[in-house]
Amino acid sequence: MEMADKQDAPTAAVVVDSDGLVSGWSEGGRLLLGWTAEDTVGRPVTDLLVDPPPPGFPEGYGAGPDPTGLILLRHRDGSTVDAVVAAHPLSGPDGRALGHVVTVQRWGRRPVIADRAFEQCPFALGVYDPELRFLWINASSGRVIAHSEEQVLGKKYRELFPEFDREMFPERDDKPYTDQLAEVVRTGKPARLMTVFRPLGSNYANAWATSFWPVRDAEGRVRAVANWGFDMSAEYWARQRLLLLNEATRGIGRTLDVIGTAQELARTPVPGFVDLVSVDLFDEVLRGEEPPSASAFTPGETIALRRAAQHSAKEDKKDTDRAPGPTIPVSHSPGSVAARCMATGSSVVELAAEPGQGGEWAFGPGLAADPAHWPPGNPLIDESLAAKGLTGRITVPLQARGALLGVVAFSRSDRPEAFTADDLILAEELTAKAAVAIDNARRYSRERATALTLQRSLLLQQLPSQEAVEVASRYLPAGTGAEVGGDWFDVIPLSGARVALVVGDVVGHGLHAAASMGRLRTAVRTLADVDLPPDELLTHLDDLVIHLASDLQPAGHFQPTGEFGATCLYTVYDPVSRRFTLASAGHPLPLIISPDGTRTPVDAQPGPPLGIGGLPFEATELELPEGSLLALYTDGLVESRELDVDQRIAELLRVLNHAATSLDGLCDTVMDALLPERRTDDAALLLARTHALDPQHVADWDVVPDTAQVPLARKFALDQLEAWGLEEASFVTELVVSELVTNAIRYGEPPIRLRLIRDTSLICEVADASSTAPHLRRARAFDEGGRGLLLVAQLTQGWGTRHTTDGKTIWCAQTLTEPEPEPEPR
Repeated sequence: MEMADKQDAPTAAVVVDSDGLVSGWSEGGRLLLGWTAEDTVGRPVTDLLVDPPPPGFPEGYGAGPDPTGLILLRHRDGSTVDAVVAAHPLSGPDGRALGHVVTVQRWGRRPVIADRAFEQCPFALGVYDPELRFLWINASSGRVIAHSEEQVLGKKYRELFPEFDREMFPERDDKPYTDQLAEVVRTGKPARLMTVFRPLGSNYANAWATSFWPVRDAEGRVRAVANWGFDMSAEYWARQRLLLLNEATRGIGRTLDVIGTAQELARTPVPGFVDLVSVDLFDEVLRGEEPPSASAFTPGETIALRRAAQHSAKEDKKDTDRAPGPTIPVSHSPGSVAARCMATGSSVVELAAEPGQGGEWAFGPGLAADPAHWPPGNPLIDESLAAKGLTGRITVPLQARGALLGVVAFSRSDRPEAFTADDLILAEELTAKAAVAIDNARRYSRERATALTLQRSLLLQQLPSQEAVEVASRYLPAGTGAEVGGDWFDVIPLSGARVALVVGDVVGHGLHAAASMGRLRTAVRTLADVDLPPDELLTHLDDLVIHLASDLQPAGHFQPTGEFGATCLYTVYDPVSRRFTLASAGHPLPLIISPDGTRTPVDAQPGPPLGIGGLPFEATELELPEGSLLALYTDGLVESRELDVDQRIAELLRVLNHAATSLDGLCDTVMDALLPERRTDDAALLLARTHALDPQHVADWDVVPDTAQVPLARKFALDQLEAWGLEEASFVTELVVSELVTNAIRYGEPPIRLRLIRDTSLICEVADASSTAPHLRRARAFDEGGRGLLLVAQLTQGWGTRHTTDGKTIWCAQTLTEPEPEPEPR
């Protein structure tokens, strides 16, 4: 009970006369100190003190700006009491001083300590009446609004702070604050508010979190609204930095393009962090090559870079997505900050003036503003920045994996805030993220350039001369950000004026796919020279792919369906018979459009992709009218995320104009119509318009299997050459016909047939029913035979054997010389 009395004791009142003796003692004194009036009246008041009395006690005690004083008093039970003492002069009717009334309160009593706690609270506290007039504010709130309690009491908020023009002064818009106060008065419900504003006299935007609650009377009516707020600028700006880093993670490095990544770095921090960013890179980095090593820099040498990207807050938003423009050369002198950064590998912060100099600006809130947190040598004060319109600049070397790629400059001009140590950390984090992305893009650019060079060197560089079809082609690699693929096409002249049209696609991307494509293209050309039918050719090609795949896998781990797979379409067109033969290994079938514009259906079933093994390939043969349009393509031309393949093929058929006079122009039309700007796969297109050989340019004769027929065969050939006006080829043709017909009669089997074809060359063919192929051999001095094929090989520009289902054909070709034009008459 005694402890309860001590804790809840009321204020004690003590009357002290002019001699310092106690002349009056209240009941509160007994409750507070345990002494009764009989114990204290008539005794010096100083007997109540534990320590010697302070100077002027009690007359002058508590005088001055603080009318109270803390003093240690003696309790009757021997304990001590911390008390707050205030002395008030006591005067008689005539004004004569009679002494003092001294009030005593226990230190720690709720009303007293609460008053001091609220007054000294570091948070801004305030109380408003329902009309939003100030009832009370603490010292912290007074500092925020730059007014004392005496200046604001009884006045409305808007009387003291008229509403600012929100368009001219958005940082001083107080309307959300006053609206929230009125809302709490109206609803009687607590609320919270987060505001970001720039206090008067400060160049830093502060973030404040404020809570509002209603103050009710005993009947529950809202009599006032109170609020408390605290400055959470350090936490707010730390969160803003994290958001910017998160945005950088999503926005930087989206493409494997060096300049594109540099532009992403330049755009990301503007305007949330700085007003201007420039990114300078070594020319080697832009070319995808290795950047120069540190040993390549000579002290005192100017460093030459190229401005890969620059972005300013003043640029129009519509220009932010423009395509990368040409880079411009920039030079950094030996004494420049950029050169120093690249030489030392350390960042440098430059400020236009000393912190707080001239009242221009001060460091922002939080520990980041403490100069002790700056790295050694930072910040530098560079008064020349002001002449450039800058308030500060952070220069960071662009480094990744131990290599120096260039330098980045983050500058502020319109923002009055000075850079802080946390800003330096943010700039270095942004640069580090971008450096890795730029280095990845550089490495990819180098690999892609190498793969493209390899791929282009393996692709058909020039369409061969032949008369069977008119041909045009297009090949477009995947767009920037995708790897090189393995698409290819080929046009291969064959014997008998025929031509092979080939399109293929290797699974995968990169150098491996390009190299594999080169192997397959070479293999197809080799097998085509043997004049294999399309289905047999694909069977041999399938075996080759399986062997190549097994070579790339560890022993005992072969899987036929491994990464090395490919599709291929092999077709052969014969202008003499107008027969078109095709076979597919998992590749889209060709589109055929007749001269009248109707689509010719291809009744064929594609076989399995190359590399599966064990499954057959089927050949399909069609007879085409002269002038038919053939379209061979890879899947990169018709694949789309929005439409299925059938819809894309229908669109391709719509674009294919059979009446187009130029196949080259038609290729461009197809590519423009079907391929988007951003492609993820290569696309190849091969267009061909069929020709038919004039029947007058083909002559054939059935040969009776008798050597006596050889002179008749020679005469048949000579008569035909005369009819064609090719008498200059008579000598060689007579020897060739004699040799080939003789060999067929002696070593072949009937039926035997001689055929002459006049195309870009003169072709002589002898077919028989035997499957045995002749071969060259060196005849000995006294051999009677064995020199015939050697003579054929020497006298003609090409020869070979073509196997058919009912035998073989031996052929040879002579190049026809164009007749010289007659001179024009003078």
